[in-house]
Amino acid sequence: MGSGKTTLGRELARRIGRTFIDCDQELEQRLGVRVSTVFEIEGEAGFRVRETRLLKELVQRDDLVLATGGGAVLCEENRAWLRKHCLVAYLKVAPGVLWERLRHDRTRPLL
Repeated sequence: MGSGKTTLGRELARRIGRTFIDCDQELEQRLGVRVSTVFEIEGEAGFRVRETRLLKELVQRDDLVLATGGGAVLCEENRAWLRKHCLVAYLKVAPGVLWERLRHDRTRPLL
């Protein structure tokens, strides 16, 4: 969370001529509610089920640069799908930098 997946993913997609999708934003668009609302109603477990279902669909497309939510890789099933279908990049950011980026953000349910 806050590592720059969406920002860098969008720029990479532009440079290589692919479509960019942020999984959290795509889920919000499909559901018509914010991720934080899904967390409030269904809890993290319910959100993760929806996230995995969407990820399984999206990784099978070959025209994408995809930014997963920060917790998507905590699920072994998601990691397996990503390994099988994608080239994966991990963005490592120092905790102090993340703190500076996110300390005023009230929209991230796990923050």
